[in-house]
Amino acid sequence: MWELTALLLLVPSSGQAATLEKPILSLHPPWTTIFKGERVTLRCDGYHPLLLELRPISTLWYLGHLLLPSHKKSIEVQTPGVYRCQTRGAPVSDPIHLSVSNDWLILQVPYAAVFEGEPLVMRCRGWYDKVVYKLHYYHDGQPVRYFHSSANYTVPQARASDSGRYQCSGTMRIPVESAPMFSAKVAVTVQELFQAPVLRVMGQVEARGAALGGVVLRCETLLHPQKRDTPLQFAFYKYSRAVRRFDWGAEYTVPEPEVEELESHWCEVATASRSVRKRSPWLQLPGRGSPLDVASTTVPVPQAAALAPGNKPLSFRKPPLSVSVPSVTSVPNTTSAGLLFPAGGAPTAGPPACAPLTPLEQTTGALKPDMDLLLREMQLLKGLLSRVVLELKEPQAFPEHRDTLETPASHFAVSQGTPETTAVES
Repeated sequence: MWELTALLLLVPSSGQAATLEKPILSLHPPWTTIFKGERVTLRCDGYHPLLLELRPISTLWYLGHLLLPSHKKSIEVQTPGVYRCQTRGAPVSDPIHLSVSNDWLILQVPYAAVFEGEPLVMRCRGWYDKVVYKLHYYHDGQPVRYFHSSANYTVPQARASDSGRYQCSGTMRIPVESAPMFSAKVAVTVQELFQAPVLRVMGQVEARGAALGGVVLRCETLLHPQKRDTPLQFAFYKYSRAVRRFDWGAEYTVPEPEVEELESHWCEVATASRSVRKRSPWLQLPGRGSPLDVASTTVPVPQAAALAPGNKPLSFRKPPLSVSVPSVTSVPNTTSAGLLFPAGGAPTAGPPACAPLTPLEQTTGALKPDMDLLLREMQLLKGLLSRVVLELKEPQAFPEHRDTLETPASHFAVSQGTPETTAVES
């Protein structure tokens, strides 16, 4: 009875075995390429049950699809190939690919995945640690770093753009200095730490007493499974202004007076050290007519809402609302779009593309008859000015005014009874 009880305590239940995670396979030293004849150590870390057996089997090792005879927690290997391990009741580990080279020069990269924000270290190694001189590192065929002699190349905070194919070159003294040698190219992939966030509407908050209501927004992202314990911070913005700086909370409540401008909000997610920061697109509201789509009944959807903020913060300015239509009794300035401006004034910069239509723009259709009359007057004035300019450039074309030096306004006057022009004697 005692032996049976001990056996039950030491062997995990079927439910526990079903929830076991796959073991972690590591390589020491942590380089995926070695020289022929060298040995490295593989270690399998996971659940190792203690069974009451004469010859317990705790770890299984695989080279490709071949089962290796060793059952230890760590083994030494020198054969190239894909290695995996497995502990009792757990899934098979992730693979490690070991390469063996006969070249004079090899580029060694980490076996483990490198994530955004982490350092990426590479080592250009000469045959059995011979010193490499005039050392160059290349990324996708372009030189990125030069060293006088052997040194590691380090990217302090890796980015997705650092992924690609790397290579190194250099010379060695065997015994005299050799011609430049090149290593084989090695592919390096920088893993995404977390996905680009998305800002979503979670629901409305009812006003209670002195507390105002509003709409709850949530900044959602997804961490890589191997980095799911990484703490993240969240910040929220309205246009280019931060309405809540980085904090651990993933939700933000938009105050009730600002609910009409929900689509002007976006969020940002970052690690605690700010080594990795990612921004969301503008908030996309649910379909038109939904209870939360308050802005759809008052403010048109901005044309820039489909553009995600870039690396530089964006700034927006609301256009001032016009309360009156400018007078058209005198000859006003016009633009090619037909907008009216007060006489003697210069047109101001137009509103941004994402601004709603102003009352002035809404009344443009109502002023179309006056616009046609104004355009005819402008065409007449254009003809008169063209004649004056031509006279100034080519006086021989107008012999009757060859000796006059008056300003263009003194040559012509508009009669009250007829649109024709008459010469004015000075």
